[in-house]
Amino acid sequence: MLTQAPKGTRDMLPQDAYMWQAVEAKMRALAARWGYREIRTPVFEHTELFLRGVGGTTDIVTKEMYTFLDKGERSITLKPEGTAGAVRAFIEGKLYNEALPCKMYYLNAPIFRYEKPQAGRLREHHQFGMECFGGKEPTVEAELINALMELLTDLGLQNLSVHINSIGCPDCRPKYHEKLKEYLGDRIKDMCPTCQERFEKNPLRILDCKEEKCKEIVKDAPAIIDCLCDDCKSHFERLQALLSAQGIPFAVDSRIVRGLDYYTKTVFEIIMQSGREGLALCGGGRYDGLVKELGGPETPAAGFGIGTERILMELRNANALPECPSITDVYVANLGAEMAAPAFTFCQNLRKNGVKADCDLAGRSLKAQFKFADKIGAKFVALVGGDEYERGVIKLRDMATKEEKEISLETAADEIAKMF
Repeated sequence: MLTQAPKGTRDMLPQDAYMWQAVEAKMRALAARWGYREIRTPVFEHTELFLRGVGGTTDIVTKEMYTFLDKGERSITLKPEGTAGAVRAFIEGKLYNEALPCKMYYLNAPIFRYEKPQAGRLREHHQFGMECFGGKEPTVEAELINALMELLTDLGLQNLSVHINSIGCPDCRPKYHEKLKEYLGDRIKDMCPTCQERFEKNPLRILDCKEEKCKEIVKDAPAIIDCLCDDCKSHFERLQALLSAQGIPFAVDSRIVRGLDYYTKTVFEIIMQSGREGLALCGGGRYDGLVKELGGPETPAAGFGIGTERILMELRNANALPECPSITDVYVANLGAEMAAPAFTFCQNLRKNGVKADCDLAGRSLKAQFKFADKIGAKFVALVGGDEYERGVIKLRDMATKEEKEISLETAADEIAKMF
């Protein structure tokens, strides 16, 4: 049916736009204060970018990507996450030659994943993300976590906690893989087909399985933080010290591995502690090897992504949505068809003076114009016409108190603008 949006997508209607704008304004303001500049990347990329960047064993690549051949027989994929595109742009734009760290953010970036639609998770959703290239110290992750907590708290969300883990590096992770495979042993035959496939290719991914029987099997598996090399262990300990110094509540969660293969060392999630237990609101981490993997120079990096729809859903659940602003401050009503043109001109003068103004566009009667002004929440109605117009004045009515006063037509636009 052509009058319905595709499954897993949702319209942003005009009456809801203010919520998005209010949230996005705070995102932009926070990013600017923290020294992050905006980047916009294409909605689609070459499929190989995600195969190499996100990882061939991830659910995103194996199950969720929207991939197709274009007219040139090239494999193209709608963006399933934001980091790989940002890294590709960082390399292609040779931003590694600029002063590092290079800090960037993306906002209202459409993300596409073919998965079962559910609350807060759509097949097309929009993300806010911050990426930092060129910083190797744990202060990078601490900065990102701090920014996220400040943003979410400022928006009105409470009872937030940070869950962190370290998944090591290419030096220490193979040792953990062997230890995990030894633990799983004969148990792997009782796990889902996806986990059985991952057992040889990337056993760490097994910890991210959502199947209940698999989660039960791995709940007592060895923790990777017990297998970290000295460098990874030091990095993780310093991150914890930084978070503690900032008074940020956090917990070490050895089961967090995130759903993307490019992560190294730190991974983290922001957890909603109230309402639904253990709800991961967003997440991110460090990906020191991704720039080199995609063809750039060796560059340490870290970042996060969070869905705007998810934030709005949680704000609604917490009764913390932004206040809806008025659509119109002044409605200009005309007293008869012959006054339509003067009323229109006065409306334009108000707008030029910075006033949110509107006027009749439908040929309504005066009574109908007042009803319309009330429906759109106009604070004042300016009446143009009648004896007042002949005397060079307009009548301004306060819609709340019903009080009226006359204002000189010549100075009315300026005087009304000063009221706002």
